[in-house]
Amino acid sequence: MVIAERTTAPAPEVQGVVPSGQSWDAIVIGAGHNGLVAAAYLARAGLATLVVERREQVGGIAATDEVKSGARVPAVAHTVGRFKPSVVRELGLRAHGLTFVAPDVRVFAPSPDGSAITLYDDVERTADGLRVRSGHDAATYAGFDRLVRSIGRFLAELGGAAPPDIHAPSFGDALTGLKLTRAFRGLGKHDARSVLRVLPMAVADFVAESFETDGLRGVLAARGIQNTAMGPWSAGTTAVFLADSAGNDGGAAGQTVYARGGPGALSAALAAAVQAAGGRIRTGAQVVHITTNDGRASGVVLASGEEIPARIVVAGIDPKQVLTGLVDPVTLGPGLRWRAVNIRTPGTVAKVNLALAGLPVFTAAGKGPEAERLLRGRIVIAPGIDYVERAFDASKYGELSPAPYLEATIPSLIDPTLVDDPPAGARRAARQVMSIHLQYAPYTLREGSWAARRDELGDLALRTLEAYAPGITRLVVGRQVLSPLDLENDYGLTGGHPYHAEPSLDSFFMWRPLLGSARYRLPVDGLYLAGSGAHPGGGITGIPGQNAAREILSDWKKRRR
Repeated sequence: MVIAERTTAPAPEVQGVVPSGQSWDAIVIGAGHNGLVAAAYLARAGLATLVVERREQVGGIAATDEVKSGARVPAVAHTVGRFKPSVVRELGLRAHGLTFVAPDVRVFAPSPDGSAITLYDDVERTADGLRVRSGHDAATYAGFDRLVRSIGRFLAELGGAAPPDIHAPSFGDALTGLKLTRAFRGLGKHDARSVLRVLPMAVADFVAESFETDGLRGVLAARGIQNTAMGPWSAGTTAVFLADSAGNDGGAAGQTVYARGGPGALSAALAAAVQAAGGRIRTGAQVVHITTNDGRASGVVLASGEEIPARIVVAGIDPKQVLTGLVDPVTLGPGLRWRAVNIRTPGTVAKVNLALAGLPVFTAAGKGPEAERLLRGRIVIAPGIDYVERAFDASKYGELSPAPYLEATIPSLIDPTLVDDPPAGARRAARQVMSIHLQYAPYTLREGSWAARRDELGDLALRTLEAYAPGITRLVVGRQVLSPLDLENDYGLTGGHPYHAEPSLDSFFMWRPLLGSARYRLPVDGLYLAGSGAHPGGGITGIPGQNAAREILSDWKKRRR
């Protein structure tokens, strides 16, 4: 097997040299997707906006990396189906080259016995497939899907609103409250009662109320624990599951949508939108300090020693990093700093990216065109609730799960641009790429270090897949492994947490990231939060960036009066 050196795909073209001494209205720290979304909205509103990014390319976890010459894979996030449509429309991202591709198969979940559960974008087709295993599950699937979509629509309304000001509620907060009240009443009595009842539930209990087949329960419940440090029996995981369907067409199966060219294509379109609006982007510029003047954010200091002044500072990075690493402790005060230190970022996610010499043959899928179609969606290894819970158990004690939960995609099946045509006669050239999300891999290991055990993750992912796709290991011609420590060091995710903070009930709505700082305004005047650590959290959605920009512009207009 060839273990490819870690290389990075070419960054989207950005404006390199930014004139020194220029006055900026807003500086955005971090060119992840949320930072770019916020920057694009601010620049479109006429603010002189500068984005500074410590890496040499934009995108953060929404990047496309190269694992072997001619083979490109999603670096961390592998699908973009939850990205908010209004952001795409308002920022004109399609005009900047963004194209989405959605297969009809949402999930292909092979079982150890050689069978599989397949979830389609069509509810009736999914129910027909489930009938082979259970007539009961086939009969209840449509009702479960309807409930998930209904609550998802309400949570989308909640996610698009800024939490109220708990110290001095405004007239705007009252209007938001009325809007959310109408949305809640629109659920109807049954679904309204269900929202209040199910959000605190363990997702294992939630899916068990509708389905009797353990395999189906495991596949569905996995959405409630992905990217978290929780197991399917943990309280509040139903809220994570339902939030995954907020504002998209996911329903019970979840959304599966790719950006043509990988997630990096989304970031490239966002960067183009920033620049088209007059904003500037500077890569290779690490912020080491946020300056203040009379208790108000006044700019940033780079690792080079350069100081860049600005009227406001917007953080697209995680709140713990901002408040404990970039803001002067004297400015923040001991109480707020203590609370910031206790923002929970227990990363348990690892990523394994593969360049393959051919398409792996999954026993449950077989070979041929039909097999290729089944493998275009998300491939989920979660054959039961107990399987996922045992994987979680190991992480609680600092151990790598011997039988991990996996979610994999083969994006090159639906987007051939990810793999260049191999030279004539080449036998070991990359013809497919595979992106594997692995849980649970705890950030803090009880024994050893990730520097010494990183390759264990790649071997474990392949060993797990071998049980379902025999011979896959022989197809590997390039491999990239990202441990939780790599996610922290390379992508700036404190604790290796992709969501910037654990999406548990104590970090929901008014409590995200901290009670009293949930309105995208951090405790320092003029300092804002636009990343996933802000409400409503989540993965590749763009919602925190969009919401933050709206609140920033509201404050900006008030200051200009």
